Amino acid sequence: MGIFFGKRNQFLKVIEWKDDSKSTIVYRYPIDGDQIMFGSKLTVRESQVAIFVNKGKIADVFGPGLYTLSASNLPILTKLLSLPYGFKSPFYAEVYYINTKQFTNQKWGTSNPITMRDKDFGTIRLRGYGTYSFKVENAETFLKEVFGTNGSYETEDIEQYLKSMIVSNISDTIAESKIGALDIASNLGEFNKLAKEKLSEDFAQLGLKLVNLVIENVSFPEEVEKAIDQRSSMGVLKDSMDTYVKFQSAKAIEEAAKNPGVGGMGANIGAGLAVGEMVRESIRNSNSEKPKADTPKKVCPSCGTEVKVTAKFCPECGQKFAAEKKVCPSCGTEMKGTAKFCPECGKKM
Repeated sequence: MGIFFGKRNQFLKVIEWKDDSKSTIVYRYPIDGDQIMFGSKLTVRESQVAIFVNKGKIADVFGPGLYTLSASNLPILTKLLSLPYGFKSPFYAEVYYINTKQFTNQKWGTSNPITMRDKDFGTIRLRGYGTYSFKVENAETFLKEVFGTNGSYETEDIEQYLKSMIVSNISDTIAESKIGALDIASNLGEFNKLAKEKLSEDFAQLGLKLVNLVIENVSFPEEVEKAIDQRSSMGVLKDSMDTYVKFQSAKAIEEAAKNPGVGGMGANIGAGLAVGEMVRESIRNSNSEKPKADTPKKVCPSCGTEVKVTAKFCPECGQKFAAEKKVCPSCGTEMKGTAKFCPECGKKM
């Protein structure tokens, strides 16, 4: 960028950024053709880093504090500008403020389901969402790898990239950990730690630090949720059945001890065990051979073909069935057969 001489009213004597936003990560100080004086004051507040850039190259970096600019604290810039020692004339450079505070309550979620192989349910798809927080840990790396030389940079400029990185890494973590779907849902706290450890390396490569990651929820497809409910019911039933069989066996032993001469103790015990096994078999058969409910049918008025009650056309002759109607028992209003509430009085059908 070189050295520029100008009018006195073009000299910058105070450089500072009062951050009044909640989402600005990088702010380029508006030089607007002005020149910076040696001896000017540079203010860098807590949770800020100031970087001087010359011709696209990072020069000197300043942490929190109040500085009087001179060749001694601008050694790299002085070298880039080829300024002689003790040079006092104004110079031109770009100044970037990097916000190093923590940006909290950032949202992430799966736009598409995560496909995984599960030992219990086979190949299934999961959805998840949660929050995370991050901060700039290495301002120079962040400027080189992400920010570049834009006028400003907000959290929304990088949120989509971070979201995709989080979802991708969580998918890899699931695959590598071989944790079952049910175990993930019941141990989200420990899975958070695994995912955060893996993601921290990727964030560091961008000059960022993943401060916190929270997986708030993992949800399953509807059919998997039904299978989980069914399995839970079967577990309860199995426990009840085993308890009943043990009760019958113990009762048979007790009765045999009281009447050792009637048929023999072994016969009584065997009878008790047989009763328990019969109960077990009965419950097993009732679960595996439940009769299927008959599908409601109706008859085509044109050709007499029997069709489902929900059919709109006859599959044989193509006759269109008139829409079924029903009458509200409360106010007598006629409505469509599919209506769930009366449009006049609001009564539930």
